[in-house]
Amino acid sequence: MSVQLNVQQFYTRASQILSAWNSHKLTEFEALSGLDALQIIAGDPGDDEMLRKSTALQTWLLGYEFPLTLMVFAKEKIYFLCSSSKAKILHQLEIPKAPIPIQIFIMAKAKDGPNEAPKQLAEALGSVKRLGGLPKEQQTGKIVEDWNKTLEEHLGKPEIVDIAAAIGSIMAIKDEEELKNVRTAAHLSSTLMTHQLASKLELILDRQSTISHESFAKQLETRLGSEGKEPDMRVWSKNKHLANVDFSSAELTYLPVIQSRSSGYDLRVAAEPSTEPLAHKGVILGTISIRYKGYSAHVSRTFYVDPSKEQEGIYSFVLSLQAELLSKLRDGTPAKDVYAHAISYIKQKKPELEKHFTKNVGFGMGIEYRDSSYLLSPKNTRQVKAGMIFNLSIGFSDLEDKDGNKYSVLVSDTVKVGQEKAVCLTEGTKATDEVMFFFQDDSNSKSKSKSDSPTKNKSKPASAKKNASPNGKLVGSKVLRNKTRQQSADQDASASTLARITAHQKELHAQRQADGLDRFADDEGGNDGKERKTWKRFQSYKGDAALPKEVDSMRIHVDRRNMSIVVPVHGFAVPFHINTIKNVSKLDEGEFTYLRINFQSPGQLTGRKEDTPFEDPDATFIRSLTYRSADTIHFDDLAKQITELKKEANKREQEKKALADVVEQAELVEIKGRRPTKLPEVFVRPALDGKRLPGEVEIHSNGIRYLGAGGQKIDILYSNIKHLFFAPCDNEMLVIIHCHLKSPIIIGKRKSKDVQFYREASDVQFDETGNRKRKYRYGDEDEIELEQNERKRRQQLNKEFKHFAEKIAEASGPESLEVDIPFRELEFEGVPFRTNVKLQPTTDCLVHLFDPPFLVVTLSEIEIASLERVQFGLKQFDLIFIFNDFSRTPQHINSIPTKQLDSVKEWLDSVEIPMAEGPVNLNWGQIMKTINENPLEFFREGGWSFLGGTGGGSDKSGSDDSDSESEFENESDEEVVSSSDSDESDFDDGSDASDDDGSGSELDDDDSGDDWDTLEKKAAKSDSKAREGGRGHDSDSDRPKKKAPAKAPAKGSGKAPGKANGRR
Repeated sequence: MSVQLNVQQFYTRASQILSAWNSHKLTEFEALSGLDALQIIAGDPGDDEMLRKSTALQTWLLGYEFPLTLMVFAKEKIYFLCSSSKAKILHQLEIPKAPIPIQIFIMAKAKDGPNEAPKQLAEALGSVKRLGGLPKEQQTGKIVEDWNKTLEEHLGKPEIVDIAAAIGSIMAIKDEEELKNVRTAAHLSSTLMTHQLASKLELILDRQSTISHESFAKQLETRLGSEGKEPDMRVWSKNKHLANVDFSSAELTYLPVIQSRSSGYDLRVAAEPSTEPLAHKGVILGTISIRYKGYSAHVSRTFYVDPSKEQEGIYSFVLSLQAELLSKLRDGTPAKDVYAHAISYIKQKKPELEKHFTKNVGFGMGIEYRDSSYLLSPKNTRQVKAGMIFNLSIGFSDLEDKDGNKYSVLVSDTVKVGQEKAVCLTEGTKATDEVMFFFQDDSNSKSKSKSDSPTKNKSKPASAKKNASPNGKLVGSKVLRNKTRQQSADQDASASTLARITAHQKELHAQRQADGLDRFADDEGGNDGKERKTWKRFQSYKGDAALPKEVDSMRIHVDRRNMSIVVPVHGFAVPFHINTIKNVSKLDEGEFTYLRINFQSPGQLTGRKEDTPFEDPDATFIRSLTYRSADTIHFDDLAKQITELKKEANKREQEKKALADVVEQAELVEIKGRRPTKLPEVFVRPALDGKRLPGEVEIHSNGIRYLGAGGQKIDILYSNIKHLFFAPCDNEMLVIIHCHLKSPIIIGKRKSKDVQFYREASDVQFDETGNRKRKYRYGDEDEIELEQNERKRRQQLNKEFKHFAEKIAEASGPESLEVDIPFRELEFEGVPFRTNVKLQPTTDCLVHLFDPPFLVVTLSEIEIASLERVQFGLKQFDLIFIFNDFSRTPQHINSIPTKQLDSVKEWLDSVEIPMAEGPVNLNWGQIMKTINENPLEFFREGGWSFLGGTGGGSDKSGSDDSDSESEFENESDEEVVSSSDSDESDFDDGSDASDDDGSGSELDDDDSGDDWDTLEKKAAKSDSKAREGGRGHDSDSDRPKKKAPAKAPAKGSGKAPGKANGRR
């Protein structure tokens, strides 16, 4: 049976209704006094309406909605009147020794003639004078008509008494299962508010993006998933309480409400979203309500852009008022007293705000989103009870800012009433520094992004890692490196930053450890980080009749068409598929030639055993067949044919394996009724076949299309775009729109996961001398004019490409793509492949987009970052990203300048990535193999703690490093260091960064606290002694030491003084 009822829960809650009926002397149940029966009838379901109390009661009792169903409570029995299909489900309630007897009457179908079921129910009830019900609900449907007619004809039209308030009181106090669902709904609402609405709003303000309130709300709506689309786990995974949530049971109560100065402010619940563009100034209100398994939670927040002192004071007052009401909202308090206390507090603290205060401070919540019988208003005398859920809402409307603009303030939370006070279930994004954005002029920065870039309040505590920075300067909500000598020299600030990073990294490492244990709790054995290969059955021929006619000669035959070899065995033609053959060898011995065919079989010494699975490894296998012939030429030809066929089969297998992750895209739906938006004169990478000619990009209904000059096209669907980047041409030769895809597509004959559209930023200029203009100008004016024209052209290109990228994001609809722009202020150099390139962080990624091969690393997919070769004396270090998917090869970025180490650490910490650092390179191939063999055991033994350190410093002892390294590496420390030096030389383009000794142990121990002047003096003194003694004290060889330089190395050279020629 597809629908399973919780029978025990039904009888428990039905008993509560009967108990309340018998306790009608209590104020909240007085409406039940003197009733002969209670009826709850549900008619045809309405469209787009709030949940009715009758439907809420059905859901509370049965767990499901039952339209066109009548439920009647008598003093000692419960009756149902419904269709036969619903009766099949309700029969589950008819259990032996049921606490309350159940009787079900089935409505006859229209074709079955007269319907006697309502009459039979009326006869079972007997005499009914006063009938409790919900008369204010306008129900429709045949069952409603039939029952009303029966009441009039057989029960003498009894008096219908409204019991809505009493039903609300019965359902108001939540049991543990209900509270669990409310908490989950609260976590969902808070997470969407904190990690999507607030963060996206910050991005919109940062980039001055144009988006309507309605579009913004619909983008939030898609994060829960719908119509076959999975929920966006990048958002929900940020809350550890949502690990086991059934997202199919979660839905938005109504579309999120976004309001700003341009839309006006409406503090009513579920206000209609506006199609006006979101204002980038003033006050912005955001409200989210999510329902989980029928139970709703509600959260509202107010965000400020450049608030005045008065606005900051009002918001702080709102928070204090909410805290005051939380202490008042406790067991036994009348609802009107809560509102009266709010008015009293306002009159005492800020009397000028009283006239702007809302008419209530919230309402009861549960299955029924808004229970009006528990409205926190000045006239409601009902008492609040422990275990009830309320939406506590503090709102002020029609306020005026210093410029005379109207605005409102709203802070709402879902709260649970306790014995002493109420507790907020929807926390986060409420503190002053989390909701206020300040514009800041970053005129000192050379690479200025926007003069009006919004930042969070400077007073934000150190715990808010996301926007912290060493110098308090923020652009695009990301940390910038220090820009002045004074700030670099400020040791106190550096120490504070180091302490903050260290503390934060400990939290991140602890979180990764806990997440790892939870993630692999059910994976005891591991799977080597990948799925095991499965046995493939090959069939050369379907029967003897399919054998080629050449086999009649009883000679070895190579059948290329069927990828098989047919050999004679004892007079029979025996076929073998080429995949069963390992190789073939030929040997000339005397006048005969021997042809040996070796087959695949288990237990062979060569090759990896797991690469060749077998259906039954314990079966008897033929290892080889050997044939002898005097026809040397024929056997030479056979060996060549078999070898080529084997190569062809391997090539096909490799191509198939390479294209395994390529998915066939759906058809692009071209836009109809108007011309598509186009971006002309752009080139594409990877390039199409033929001449390099520009094409154009078109925006269609479900994707974008690139049309090349030769009629070639590339279609990219929005559903396959993982990241959308816009890279401006500031200080670059190209302006770029880059699509990083979820699954690769075929372009030409190769697959690609990155597609890029670009235009060159500057045209080739010719200086034509001798013209009339140069006769009166002396050349300088021409150059100035050219520079001005190029600057204007770059600005125009940036504007055009950015606008087109935003159009793509808007057209993506449910996919809700966001245009990500690299932060040039945070860029650093490194070698991700073979050449040194500039790497730029974005909001969600680390990218290199200007030259192929491109690099796009999604930050949310990173498990941990390892900083390697971090030691005194080396000019460069390496950065390795280990991904959440342990089967992926770690991403190496080598040869990053050591002077950028602190900046890289700051950035990694700001984007919540755990990191560790060490003095040598680790063998990550062997490490990941060990982890994948049993991930659960890896985390049980400490997880990533073997890396030693939390990224806050490099003061770990050498013995610790060697101990942790020896567990995973086969090489010695010396081999690792020398290999890192050779690796570095491959990437450095002639750099001498690794010419010094990598360890420098004596210097580190003795002189680590000296400045460069002192070190230079010591180095000169040491060289002088070496010349006198004929050999330096730190020489490890017997050859004479080279002549000391006349001058000590310059400061900041990156070499250790006194150890310039030492080499391990």
